[in-house]
Amino acid sequence: MNLPQKQNIQSAVNTAIEVKNAYPEIVTDVHHWNDKLFSFRTTRNDGLRFENGQFVMVGLVIDGKPVMRAYSIASPNYAEHLEFFSIKLEHGRLTSHLQNLQPGDTVWISKKPTGTLLLHDVHQADNLYMLATGTGLAPFMSLIQDPDVYEKFKRVILVHGVRQNNDLAYKDFIEKELPKHEYLGEMISEQLIYYPTVTREPSIHSGRVTDVIRSGQLAQDLGLPQMNPETDRAMLCGNPAMLKDSCELLDGLGFEISPRIGYPGDYVIERAFVDNG
Repeated sequence: MNLPQKQNIQSAVNTAIEVKNAYPEIVTDVHHWNDKLFSFRTTRNDGLRFENGQFVMVGLVIDGKPVMRAYSIASPNYAEHLEFFSIKLEHGRLTSHLQNLQPGDTVWISKKPTGTLLLHDVHQADNLYMLATGTGLAPFMSLIQDPDVYEKFKRVILVHGVRQNNDLAYKDFIEKELPKHEYLGEMISEQLIYYPTVTREPSIHSGRVTDVIRSGQLAQDLGLPQMNPETDRAMLCGNPAMLKDSCELLDGLGFEISPRIGYPGDYVIERAFVDNG
């Protein structure tokens, strides 16, 4: 972190209300994907350590009180910055303010990351399916930049379900920039398969995540057998309805969920997911 950033943070500490168990961080970049989605980057305190796939509480001081919500970290754990991916809610208590962030603004980041989307809680196998809807993509953005993922699995299949084509945030980054990654580019090019699927517009792939799996369309498009617990593992992040339907589907295919942190299974879900407001 350079000196001006440190001075900005110190200024924020001096002028803002202190938020307990949280670091003040400075917004360095904001990107609006469309009228419903945006992402932002912040500085990163040297004391923050996390595993790829985890989340933190992110917040602002609003009307003199801290308002915090859970956000998965979209940047890998070796990056010097933090990145978050969010929906926009006009009347959301937090997101109605977050979506107006500008570089130089202060946000608060909780000091203790947590979460259940942990690589060590899925047994080793040939293929790892990352199943995401909407902003549930965020934790997988950190995981697909994790070298341990490619060491553990032969193929990493990222399935991202959205309503419209312009909701496919990070598409160009995944398809064009990641394969050029200085250290991971070769592994990513050979092992990562990106499968976007859209429900409300014509697209290269169409249908809900669970539907393309259940129908066998995903397997056919990939040239792989139907998902099965002998060769495949899965990680899931999305809205509660998606998680419910996906768990029922995977259970029906014979997969066993990791019951809690530290107990590996055939698949894991982010159990703490809530719609951010």
